[in-house]
Amino acid sequence: MKLQSDPHSGANTITGYGAGYVEINQIPYSHAVLLSSDGAILDWPIQSFDSLEAFDFAKMVDLKPELILIGTGSRQRFPKPELLKALIEAKIGFEFMDSQAACRTYNILVGEGRQVLLALIVEPI
Repeated sequence: MKLQSDPHSGANTITGYGAGYVEINQIPYSHAVLLSSDGAILDWPIQSFDSLEAFDFAKMVDLKPELILIGTGSRQRFPKPELLKALIEAKIGFEFMDSQAACRTYNILVGEGRQVLLALIVEPI
């Protein structure tokens, strides 16, 4: 699916997604990424939802977002609560949703000027 973005906003936006890829600023990625509204697009060495560890969430805190959206792949899933300790202690809001919903929500929040981090799992085809 292609999404519209404002090319003059200067923010990283999701411009498309589908099975096995996400398109950020019109560049396709076929692996997991950490994407902030105004920062770098970082490779996220996550192969699947089941490989998530507490360290992965602690790393997100270092990026100092106001809110974190975690795209969990083709369906919404929730990790064990003990993995989220770093986010809770840092008082950073977070939401888990399927990756396509996370992409759409991310673009809406970026459009509102929010400091949001998208942690997106891209499942292979």
